[in-house]
Amino acid sequence: MYAVIGAGPMGLASARNLDRYGIDFVGFELHDDVGGLWDIDNPHSTVYESAHLISSKRMTEFAEFPMPQAMATYPTHRQLKQYFRDYARHFDLYRRYEFATRVVSIERHADGWKILTEHAGNRQFRIFDGVLIANGTLHQPNWPTLPGRFDGELLHASAYREPGRFTGKRVLIVGCGNSACDIAVDAVHHAKSVDLSVRRGYHFLPKFIGGRPTDTLGGKFRLPRALKQRLDARLIQMVVGKPSDYGLPDPDYRMYESHPVINSLVLHHLGHGDITPRRDVADMTGHTVTFNDGEQADYDLVLMATGYKLHYPFIDAQHLNWHTGDAPSLYLNVFHPEHDNLFLMGMIEATGLGWEGRNLQAQLVALYIRQLAADQPGARELQQRKRKHASDRIDGGYAYLPLARMAYYVHKDSYLKQVRRHIAALEKQAAG
Repeated sequence: MYAVIGAGPMGLASARNLDRYGIDFVGFELHDDVGGLWDIDNPHSTVYESAHLISSKRMTEFAEFPMPQAMATYPTHRQLKQYFRDYARHFDLYRRYEFATRVVSIERHADGWKILTEHAGNRQFRIFDGVLIANGTLHQPNWPTLPGRFDGELLHASAYREPGRFTGKRVLIVGCGNSACDIAVDAVHHAKSVDLSVRRGYHFLPKFIGGRPTDTLGGKFRLPRALKQRLDARLIQMVVGKPSDYGLPDPDYRMYESHPVINSLVLHHLGHGDITPRRDVADMTGHTVTFNDGEQADYDLVLMATGYKLHYPFIDAQHLNWHTGDAPSLYLNVFHPEHDNLFLMGMIEATGLGWEGRNLQAQLVALYIRQLAADQPGARELQQRKRKHASDRIDGGYAYLPLARMAYYVHKDSYLKQVRRHIAALEKQAAG
């Protein structure tokens, strides 16, 4: 019996594939329904009322469960909540989960794992043959230390839900990732003023080019990495210009070396003066913020859109091969070098990977569990490989920035090539 922790997209994909390959399991979900962060009614969700996918539906959906044709190209969080509920019903996954159940701890027990859970105040220990951890990567706020003291309202993006809280306020948003830009656009229509504090340059992509979702363009011809970086950067510059045209710093790194901002409106509002660009925060005193270029302004609310940290509070970090750095060292970001029955699901980011890429990850894990139990050579080969190559970075030659979120970022094509190669080897032996 295996345990799956989480019923968001990755947890559901893990459950689906275990079920598909006949591996008995039980799922644990802290909320009372599926969907993870895409269920805004989940107290642990970090989405906000205006949240949509930043990748298009066809590049994001599960291949065996396409999103409805009538659904928008970039669906809302409420459409996605329904999509995951429909997915769970279609594959009969609800009956496999214990909802409103918190995983308190996971400890090694002989060759398996002892899990302590809590439901309605009652705690229970159970022993499992293995564990698939799929509790998500976007729920533990990253709170960087701010210089000085701010006497106004201080809020992290994880706690933001609707723009009414900005009404009549002087707002500073710290950060310039996708959430920061979405929230800045929200605030424009309610706040007295909106400023955006940006520490470094970003590449900005519109959601549509020529009426088509930007992430569906190209791909017919595989270009050398350096050429693709130059051509795509030139195309985007022709379409939207440079960030410095809007008062933002230009990036000092190449396209795709950090996750781009995909937003069609933030540059529009910057260009119209609805949002004022600011540099990094140097000091705070009372309601006054000083930036590192010497400029100052007063604010009522500072919203920290400063990202998230990986967080697995129920298990010792050493069990995850996480000794230093911003992420555990795992083969393909999922396989522990020594433990053959512990898998960290969904600890992966990549441009264009979508949920199908994560589904393939889950398929590989389920196949590995089954074929290792059958002592198949393909599983043994993967077992040896994960022990030798847990620290390998699948970056496709891209010089990713040394940021916390980029610590588990991979190059999609390089990653999927390895995953599919292992799946093919395991399936061939299963068929034989």
